[in-house]
Amino acid sequence: MKGVLLVNLGSPESPTAKDVKPYLDEFLMDKYVIDVPFLLRAFLVRGIILRKRPAKSAEAYAKVWWEEGSPLVVLSKRMFEKVKPQVSVPMALSMRYGNPNIYTGLKELADKGVTEVLLFPLYPHHAMSSTVTVLEKAEEVRKEHFPNMKFSSIPAFYNKPDYIKNLSDSIKKHLEGYDYDHLLFSYHGLPERHIRKTDITKSHCKIDGSCCNTPSPAHEFCYRHQCYETTKLVVKALGIPEGKYSQTFQSRLAGDKWLEPYTDVEVNKMPEKGIKNLAVVTPAFVADCLETLEEIAMEANHQFKEHGGENFMAVPCLNDDEEWCKTVAKWLNDWAK
Repeated sequence: MKGVLLVNLGSPESPTAKDVKPYLDEFLMDKYVIDVPFLLRAFLVRGIILRKRPAKSAEAYAKVWWEEGSPLVVLSKRMFEKVKPQVSVPMALSMRYGNPNIYTGLKELADKGVTEVLLFPLYPHHAMSSTVTVLEKAEEVRKEHFPNMKFSSIPAFYNKPDYIKNLSDSIKKHLEGYDYDHLLFSYHGLPERHIRKTDITKSHCKIDGSCCNTPSPAHEFCYRHQCYETTKLVVKALGIPEGKYSQTFQSRLAGDKWLEPYTDVEVNKMPEKGIKNLAVVTPAFVADCLETLEEIAMEANHQFKEHGGENFMAVPCLNDDEEWCKTVAKWLNDWAK
């Protein structure tokens, strides 16, 4: 029997340092997130980062936490509940870090007699620290607990026409009546070395002004290229003129060269360039989370206005949008046939 496991990032159990610490430990100790040798990773994470970061992160989570719990988990569950009745096979929802975990989701499917699972990482773009770690963790759990299960997976959907239409329609709907000067596409950042590591040609990715626009087999797994493609396709769908939009990357950590330009740096420059009314969309996420609700809707908003901006709109993610849920259900039913 076939079944589907949707997987999103995850969240701490509560916005407290006590619960944030084990969540950050699981997340940052992932070799696909901080991709250095184990002993160095353990020293960085457990010897340095986890001494102060949990308290600071807990404050940020507390700003966006809902009565029902973590926005990311709540919104993922809402989307799941809308998709589930439209799909012809059993489904389960898991988080890569925290709960409900991947083992729980696979067991739920196994208990229903599922032997063939479609893994659906809820990320439009391929990256080591999102798609790859979900697939690797699921395989690790399968080998240990469900050796007779077979896996397949949904590839990155950054350029699928249905997804682009859903994203474009959602942006258009939320911007209705808002006279923006500029639309910023802000994607989650990655260390540049992650882009080079996922280059299957081992030679194409130069991270310059041309490689993402030069056709290559590397693009199947290139996060940077896929982000630029999403922007290009949405801009075309919405008819946004050149000069009225741009693309940046957010959420970098100190110490490494990350994808540029940086969201915070660019947002702070915009008012002096005459951009007084800004809209920001975050297409790397399908559900609103700490990075969209606190980092963009609160922090970037504040910084923009501190530097002379007047109006700021953070466009919500697709979340449990009806048309998006229909699209996901269609993809899953097509696979289940």
